Amino acid sequence: MAPSNAPATHLLIISDREPLAWVLENQRMAFPAGRTRASLSLDKGDEVLLYTTRGCFGNPTRDLGRIIGLATLTSEVSTLDEPVTFGERRFTEGCRLRVHGLAPFRNGVVLRDLVTDLQVFPDPRSWSVRMRRASLKLPEADAALVKRELQPLLKPYAAVVGDYALQRR
Repeated sequence: MAPSNAPATHLLIISDREPLAWVLENQRMAFPAGRTRASLSLDKGDEVLLYTTRGCFGNPTRDLGRIIGLATLTSEVSTLDEPVTFGERRFTEGCRLRVHGLAPFRNGVVLRDLVTDLQVFPDPRSWSVRMRRASLKLPEADAALVKRELQPLLKPYAAVVGDYALQRR
């Protein structure tokens, strides 16, 4: 079978509320120093599914890892003129994106509920190990399944983005 020329779909993995608010408010993504090779697998036009980890909002016993949004990359990943800093971490590469929709705050597709159905996780018992990165490219079938689950939860960007910005504090 010939490879598809369709844009790829990636999970963008965000593990803290401050960077999440920045990503959503600016419709940009930044990647940490040392993750350049992984970020370069993203191309302009690719789809991204925004994933917040269990610890993103500071309470991993209450919160679940969720896919909360759908966006498209509107630029190539490149070195930032000014690195973005959150705490002690420097983010040196970045790109622009257009967020098409967001699930309401504390809603979204719970990824662990789909793990056994996703090809990207060959061993469902150790799926979380594959999430210790900035992005994860999904096979086409996985992307279709996740988008099918996410679509009914999505609200217009402008209607929901403020709820995530409030969680920055």
